[in-house]
Amino acid sequence: MLIDRYDRVATDLRVSLTDRCNLRCTYCMPEEGLQWLAKPDLLSDDEIVRLIGIAVGRLGITEVRFTGGEPLLRPGLVSIVERCAALAPRPRMSLTTNGIGLGRTAAALEAAGLDRVNVSLDTLRPDVFKTLTRRDRHHDVLAGLEAARDAGLTPVKVNTVLMPGLNDDEAPELLAWAVEQGYELRFIEQMPLDAQHGWKREGMITAGDILQSLRTRFTLTEEGAKERGSAPAERWIVDGGPHRVGVIASVTRPFCRACDRTRLTADGQVRTCLFAREETDLRDALRSDAPDEEIARIWTLAMWGKKAGSGLDDPSFLQPDRPMSAIGG
Repeated sequence: MLIDRYDRVATDLRVSLTDRCNLRCTYCMPEEGLQWLAKPDLLSDDEIVRLIGIAVGRLGITEVRFTGGEPLLRPGLVSIVERCAALAPRPRMSLTTNGIGLGRTAAALEAAGLDRVNVSLDTLRPDVFKTLTRRDRHHDVLAGLEAARDAGLTPVKVNTVLMPGLNDDEAPELLAWAVEQGYELRFIEQMPLDAQHGWKREGMITAGDILQSLRTRFTLTEEGAKERGSAPAERWIVDGGPHRVGVIASVTRPFCRACDRTRLTADGQVRTCLFAREETDLRDALRSDAPDEEIARIWTLAMWGKKAGSGLDDPSFLQPDRPMSAIGG
């Protein structure tokens, strides 16, 4: 069991499969110049499956989320999913993606055992998408969303970050579109995880701003804490239901007390929090032929040292050295 000193138990594992991405979103990556992990530093497919097997079989993990960078860039992704689906007990598996490659892979991922997807889409306007991501791939994301829905990777959740002066006026339009398409929309406050360390709290579009904008067009009824559980998103019922919209307010309404996550980077480091500045190396133990029991012990000790909160409200807060693309959101 992965328990910490505050009696939180981690049952949800986020696994970054690569630090590379085929977009350059302004709130995540610079346009150029980011140093990628060297191939020998990355975990192999076998190493990833072994670590997930240890987490599921020995440490009580029941949910596995594959992330990046962009996880669809991982050549062995379908095989990794298929092998993890064969684990006992079988974890529920999901994928966070920018959606660009889903049009050609959604069916294969579903057949391999993937349960559902989260797709990042910040705007319905192709020109704004190009400005935000520095790539002209808006149509590919929409096609990927449709392919995921058609393949049964549901509920399809759409993750949206609103940025001042770019897409901060689109919240109602995005929700209307998501309701029409049958997707569950989740707004995420911009977090201090950009590679260029340019994040500033001032001017950030907050959860309060988002809800105020949505209420100009929709009636929102709060779902409540009991239904939320340890999920990061606060959810509201839209116009009496059945559709829902979520807001992940990591900055203004932190949910650290209910956190049930542990994170594994693409190069085999355990992270106890997105905003942690420390990591614990499992890759060296793997490559030194350590038995599963020893790897589980190292992982357990790392989680015992998890801090009470993210520290975002502390005036001395420092962003992690590694950006979101390397950590795996």
